[in-house]
Amino acid sequence: MAGTLTVLRLGVPPTLARTLRSTNSIESMIEICREHGKNVKRWRDGTMALRWCAAGMLQAGRQFRRVHGHTHLPKLRAALDACFTENVSAACQDQTIRAA
Repeated sequence: MAGTLTVLRLGVPPTLARTLRSTNSIESMIEICREHGKNVKRWRDGTMALRWCAAGMLQAGRQFRRVHGHTHLPKLRAALDACFTENVSAACQDQTIRAA
């Protein structure tokens, strides 16, 4: 629900909003990454896992189609930039923090 309200508050056009309300593309990428790395028998370290995950993401990227409403992505970026610049303030940096 919060994601839907955020999409509405940012003024995202309906074609792009329909795509952003769904998690199908993320779930698809995660599944492709799992399939790509499931044959590894011995994980040596974290960097090896990151490399395999990145390789899976590249593989998933080849299978994705263009996002509906992709022409509105620059407007979404501008709305996000405006939202984050007005919500971030430097006032908290001047306060002294005491540990309990």
